[in-house]
Amino acid sequence: MSSTIWLLIVGAVAGWLAGSVVKGHGFGIWVDMIVGVIGAYIGSFLLSLIGIATFGLIGQLISSFIGAVVLVSIIRMFSGNKMTNRD
Repeated sequence: MSSTIWLLIVGAVAGWLAGSVVKGHGFGIWVDMIVGVIGAYIGSFLLSLIGIATFGLIGQLISSFIGAVVLVSIIRMFSGNKMTNRD
């Protein structure tokens, strides 16, 4: 149970960071959390392809962030969301 909570927390943080780093506006906390959790799997897969293993909370956060940035970039490329800041 606690590992699921940590996964959601790390996913939410990674999704929020990715939404902040990639140009444009965020998708909202729930979608950012989902993007972060899916990004954790994408990030660990991409890092394993180049031979990098991550351990611990910081490693999981970095891996999730990398995957979330990739996923947010792909989502924004195919969605109608233009990469401009509307603030």
